[in-house]
Amino acid sequence: MSTQLEKKKLTASEAFTVKVMSEFGSGVGELALTNFQKRLVGNYFVALDSALKIAEDKRMKKSEKYRDNLPVTWENVNMQKLARDVVACARVGFDPAQKNHIHMVPFKNNSTSKYDITFVEGYRGIELKAIKYGLNVPDAVIVEIVYSSDEFRSIKKDSKNPYEGYEFRVTNDFDRGDIVGGFYYHVYSQAPEKNRLVVLSLKDIMKRKPTYASTEFWGGEKDVWEKDPDTGKNRKTGTETVDGWYEKMVWKTIYRAAYSDITIDSQKIDDDYLRLSQMEGDVEQARVSAEIAENANRQTIDIDYNVSNDDGATSQTELNLDDIPQPVAAGVPF
Repeated sequence: MSTQLEKKKLTASEAFTVKVMSEFGSGVGELALTNFQKRLVGNYFVALDSALKIAEDKRMKKSEKYRDNLPVTWENVNMQKLARDVVACARVGFDPAQKNHIHMVPFKNNSTSKYDITFVEGYRGIELKAIKYGLNVPDAVIVEIVYSSDEFRSIKKDSKNPYEGYEFRVTNDFDRGDIVGGFYYHVYSQAPEKNRLVVLSLKDIMKRKPTYASTEFWGGEKDVWEKDPDTGKNRKTGTETVDGWYEKMVWKTIYRAAYSDITIDSQKIDDDYLRLSQMEGDVEQARVSAEIAENANRQTIDIDYNVSNDDGATSQTELNLDDIPQPVAAGVPF
C-alpha cells in the first residue's frame, strides 16, 4: 500500500501561491495571508499566465529584426519583485479577476534581463484604495456627464446655503447633445456641510486624458496601415474615423478624479500602501525607459500601446484593459 503521506499534487495557481509566499518571505520572516488573500494570489496567477502567453505570441509574430530575444515566459519573470507586488495588491484587496481593479503589464528590464511586472490601478481599484486609506471618506460619490441640452447649476456654500449642492435636469434623454463637461459630488449624509461639488469643463476633462490614449476607445482619426506587396513592409495608406467609446472614457476620467480627490489618511498608511506608491513609480519609469529606447534606437518598445510594424514604423493601438489580462504590449489602462 502506498504511503498515506504522499504529497497532494498542487494546482498551478496553488504552486504559484506557494512560490509567492516563499519569495516574499525570504529574509523577512513568515508571511501571513488570509484565505481570501490567498485566493486573490491565485487569481493573479491566472491573469498573468494569460497575459504572458498573449505577450509571447505577439513577440513571435514580429519579424526577427524587431523581435526581442528574451521569451515572455514565467522563467524570465522577476519573481521576487512580482511576489512583493502581488502580496501588496492582494492585501489591499485588488482582484485581477474583477474588471477595472488592477492591470499587469510585463516590461523588460534590460539591467536584469528579466521581465518586471508593473501594476496599474483601474478606476475601480482607485475607488477601493481611496475607501480603504481615505480620510473622511464620503458616504456616496456622484459622477455625472453634462451635455449641451442638460440644465445644470452649481450651488456654492454661502450665507444662504449651508452646504454645497447642485441642480441637474436632463431635458432630452435620447438626444442630450454634445458633452460640455461633468461633475462629481462627495456626499456626507450625517454632515452635509462637508458635501463637496467639483465641476469640470470639457477642457478640464481632456487635460486628464492619457497621453497615449487610443482612438479605439476615445474615438477620432486612426492611421490605416497595409503591407506593400513589393517591399513586404507596412506603409500608411490613409486614415479612418473610429467612433470609440468617448462618453464612457469621459465618465471614467471624472470617476478617477472623484476618488483620487479623497485625501489619504496618514495614520492608515501601511507597508502595502507604500508598495503601491512604489509600483506607480515603476510605471512611470517604464514609460521613460520606453521613450529613451525609442529616441536612442529609433525602435519602439511595446509600452503604452506603441507597436512597431515590420518596417519599424510605429502605430498606436490598445487592448481593452477592462476586459482581458494584458500582455507586454499593454500600457497604462483607463
